[in-house]
Amino acid sequence: MQTILTTTAIVTAFTGILAFLLTLANKTIANYGELKITINDEKEHIVQGGSSLLSSLIDEKIFIPSACGGKGTCGYCKVKVLEGGGPILPTELPWLTEEELDDNIRLSCQCKVKEDMKIEVPEELFNVKEYETTVELIEDMTPEIKKLRLRLNEGEEINFKPGQYIQLKVPTYKGNDEEVFKAYSIASSPMNKNYIDLYIGYTGGIATTYIHKFLKEGNRVKINGPYGDFYYHGETNREMILIAVATGIAPILSILRHIKENNIKRKVTFYFGAKTPDDLFELDLIKNLEEELYDFRFISTLSRVKEEHNWTGEEGRVNVALEKYIQGAGNKEAYLCGSPPMIDSVIKVLTEKGFTEDVIYYDKF
Repeated sequence: MQTILTTTAIVTAFTGILAFLLTLANKTIANYGELKITINDEKEHIVQGGSSLLSSLIDEKIFIPSACGGKGTCGYCKVKVLEGGGPILPTELPWLTEEELDDNIRLSCQCKVKEDMKIEVPEELFNVKEYETTVELIEDMTPEIKKLRLRLNEGEEINFKPGQYIQLKVPTYKGNDEEVFKAYSIASSPMNKNYIDLYIGYTGGIATTYIHKFLKEGNRVKINGPYGDFYYHGETNREMILIAVATGIAPILSILRHIKENNIKRKVTFYFGAKTPDDLFELDLIKNLEEELYDFRFISTLSRVKEEHNWTGEEGRVNVALEKYIQGAGNKEAYLCGSPPMIDSVIKVLTEKGFTEDVIYYDKF
């Protein structure tokens, strides 16, 4: 027993000393001072060195898309680093193609500002704005999904395309000592410019824990956006195949609301995958859309059906329903939103049925 206590004390002391040394190193050795970031050969920003390029740009009110909150797990925050930035990190390689590596593309959340840098970012990102909003509504959609309505300040408007997303700033809270940004698709109509609706599922991460456990109606929340090249393409009359699971329904509903409010006459089929009947939500809204849209059909499918559910609809994952109902590509285009495995499985089905890449639009989260 004495040996165990002694070993525990030694390990605890060693851990404490190591933590102290890391903190000291961060304040001394890793103190890079003020550095210059030159953007697109014309905009210069002086920043404090040592942070990620992503967070340094955010501090300068330059918002780069980042769906994972800067954790290096989404691959969205790509910028071209012409000078500075250091060597490519192993955490970046899974997200960069050979062409991007040759073109000096980096993940800004993984690239540290340790020297003066020259970078290039798309000009449209300078039009991304930050908004301070009020939480007007928090509503339980399912046991794991909440609906948020964020109201902009009086006189402010946000302009976005149906299907795009914003980033929500999560502040520090009990149990979390870092601010992070997390991406969420907009579910509301682009016609409603003074508020946005979001659906947020609980995953146990920093952002969803804050929203599900700490956020209250009346609180103030900062967002920035809009972002994304996943949005409604209205220049064709192709039949639309919409596919989503869980909170992936958000951008799909924004697209459907846009179609309704603009009296767009296109054939639309929406396939929605869930686990159990308890995971289906906004069914009344969808029923109204079925009655009001020009030619709209809703097909829901459940992957974990039990006898007590008395479910009479489709069973299996959403790709199974596609196999059953879609006979061929024809004059169709598809919009997909969900997890990477879901997106990959659906793309496989669609391409086997003749869909080409240029008519498949998707958003992985």
